[in-house]
Amino acid sequence: MLSDETRAKLKKVSTASIATALYKRGLRNQFIQGVIPVAPKDENMVGPAFTLRYIPAREDRNPITVFRNPDHPQRVAVETCPPGHVLVMDGRKDARAATAGSILITRLALRGAAGVVTDAGMRDAEGIGKLDMPAYFAKSSAPTNLTLHEALDIDVPISCGDAAVFPGDIMVGDKDGVMVIPAHLADEIADECTGMESFEDFVLEQVQGGAAIIGLYPCTKEENQQKYDEWRARTGR
Repeated sequence: MLSDETRAKLKKVSTASIATALYKRGLRNQFIQGVIPVAPKDENMVGPAFTLRYIPAREDRNPITVFRNPDHPQRVAVETCPPGHVLVMDGRKDARAATAGSILITRLALRGAAGVVTDAGMRDAEGIGKLDMPAYFAKSSAPTNLTLHEALDIDVPISCGDAAVFPGDIMVGDKDGVMVIPAHLADEIADECTGMESFEDFVLEQVQGGAAIIGLYPCTKEENQQKYDEWRARTGR
């Protein structure tokens, strides 16, 4: 389970810091490639993954009438994604058709989801961007999902933007994109990245003041470590 404390920490750290912390642990492929915010938000998206897998649509299986089926997986995913979770959709990086639109995503937001991610398209992107809930996609796409995608499986391991996503993995999105944190690493990554963010703020302040980068980033000179310790004491960081 994602604790409130860890969620709060991850809301304040960058995907860049998370990527570095995961790289130190041998995890190189945790960034969802090719997705961007539908509209930038001031606060990070953070939540456990709830997944939806699409396969290529076959014409005899995907007439418009399939939406009349109350068990249609796309609709069921929207209605069963737990509050506080992120709906992550595997659209096979094919943005020629949408994987959802503003009506479904609005319903998802009103049910309390923490966000939505797809490596394919979304339709009615302007409306989705106006929601408070963060959303990430490859690009705007008007055609209905049925033209290219068949929603098939819910809450199973998927690929999204070339990253493996398992149900319960912790998704963190900022203005750069989305990282996938294996659930068992979430607490320690949150703690480590909180410290990284503090140090990088100090480094940026030093660089803006004219400091050279060698010996500062990474910190290999004792004098810079002393300056950082003094900075932390002064700023409460």
